[in-house]
Amino acid sequence: MSLQMQQTMQRRRGLFTTDHRTIGIRYLLLSLLAVAIGTVLSLFMRIHIVSPDLKFPIFGQIPPEGYLALVTMHGTLMVFFVLTTAPVNGFASLILPAQIGAQRMAFPLLNAIAFWLTSLSLVVLLGAFFVPGGAPISGWTNYPPLSAIAAAGPGQATGMDLWLVSIGIFCFASILSAINMLTTVVSKRCQGMTLMRMPLTVWSWLVTAVLILFAFSILFAAVVLLLSDRHLATGFFVPTGEVINGLLLDQANPHANGSPMLWLHLFWFFGHPEVYIAVLPAMGLTSSLLANFTRRPVFGYRFMVATTLLIGVFGLLVWGHHMFVSGMNPYAGTAFALMTMAIAIPSSGKVLGWLAMLLRGRDSRVHPMPTPMLFTVGFLSFFIAGGLTGPILAQPILDAYLHNTYFVVAHFHLIMAMAGVFSLFAAVHYWFPLITERLMNETLGKWHFWLSLIGAYGTFFPMHFAGLAGQPRHYAQLAGSTSTLSSLIPLQTGITHSALFLASAQLLFLINLVWSARRGRLAGENPWQATTLEWAPDLAECKVVRGPYEYGFHTNSPDFVMQYAVEPEEE
Repeated sequence: MSLQMQQTMQRRRGLFTTDHRTIGIRYLLLSLLAVAIGTVLSLFMRIHIVSPDLKFPIFGQIPPEGYLALVTMHGTLMVFFVLTTAPVNGFASLILPAQIGAQRMAFPLLNAIAFWLTSLSLVVLLGAFFVPGGAPISGWTNYPPLSAIAAAGPGQATGMDLWLVSIGIFCFASILSAINMLTTVVSKRCQGMTLMRMPLTVWSWLVTAVLILFAFSILFAAVVLLLSDRHLATGFFVPTGEVINGLLLDQANPHANGSPMLWLHLFWFFGHPEVYIAVLPAMGLTSSLLANFTRRPVFGYRFMVATTLLIGVFGLLVWGHHMFVSGMNPYAGTAFALMTMAIAIPSSGKVLGWLAMLLRGRDSRVHPMPTPMLFTVGFLSFFIAGGLTGPILAQPILDAYLHNTYFVVAHFHLIMAMAGVFSLFAAVHYWFPLITERLMNETLGKWHFWLSLIGAYGTFFPMHFAGLAGQPRHYAQLAGSTSTLSSLIPLQTGITHSALFLASAQLLFLINLVWSARRGRLAGENPWQATTLEWAPDLAECKVVRGPYEYGFHTNSPDFVMQYAVEPEEE
């Protein structure tokens, strides 16, 4: 065989590899691409709100329907391809097998197929920008009947079809990935790795995988039904007697006798567990990093496991609080309100446990805080700030006013977007040595943290006031002959300036990422003096003999005990 043929075969094996670490890195790079595009779209939205007549280079002036297309694609990219793909598929593929002492995922080929399907899903979604009519304009939730009728507006024809196909592919890929994670945790744990010795990150991925199986299966079914309404003349979501763009739906679809409410139930049965799909891995990581950097065991390990399980269960039961203004039966609304407030109990328990770990940590290790610890505390800050408004929106009488206003935008961007993204930054800094054998630059990391923290609060906290003033979420502009919201333009201008500042701060992260991968300080075997198995020099020789967070038991250095014991070689 010629040298050229050998090199070609090596490249193909590399491209279609089933190595879980390589696939995990590719997932993270895919998310990095998605977050870059999603951030640019959000900046276009912010600039358009305060300067609706501004003409952008290449794109020109953005019409109202163009603004709605930006809203749709920004939300879709961030929710699916960043907040789901990176913490679950990316870091689980990269870290999960090592943390349970496994050499690989249970189904390596399935893992690779899931990645390529996710990549295909992203390509199909971005293709909606380039078809006649452009991207869909009915928001990332795509409520029918507008999403069910191609004549509903620009982007609701081919663009809407591509959105549905993309999300269908993504759902299928996520289900495959969840099956792989579940099977890996159940069947691939090494000797001695009992359930109560698993790191809390593994518990989080385990519960997240169960949520994915329930939530994405339902969303996949909803997507299939909506495509059937659009192309097979079914009537699952299309009501009778509605007129859209002068077209009577009875004439457009003689079988129409459905209810848009069915879509709301199916979509939000996915939509609210999706919050915990994005945040649960961050919760597990927070517990682990706080234990590591405060040099103390996790406060109430079994309690943290129990709260993770409870959040998973309650997360499947609270979808109806997104539908308080839809005409829901008041008794059902009360039940969903009570369940929503109940889910705050295990979440608050986690927060109290984290605060207890911070308060009793060793000052010599916490101050000055390393960059992963800073981002972990940043996650905790956003989780608390965003979570405090959750019980407000859980009240039907208050939600009737605040629903679909900027108050909701502020709430979920703090508790889901910013908290989730800060946990991703913490994970990248913490596990970067496992990828490159180098540490990220601490100075750049700290500057990135503080600028991002200031920019995030400057962007999203003032949105609460816009929501209290009654500003709806999807208005393309505030000024006009009939608008009563023009007084909010100065507030939105300040938010836009903060958003530009926040986006600019991320350049520091990209610089740090590229520079550190090539010239960062060499990390050594266990740079954070952690106890879990991903830092073991050789998993094949490990046997787990204790829990994952054995810190602070020794006065001498080192002040920790590794989770594993190395089996002695046979003579």
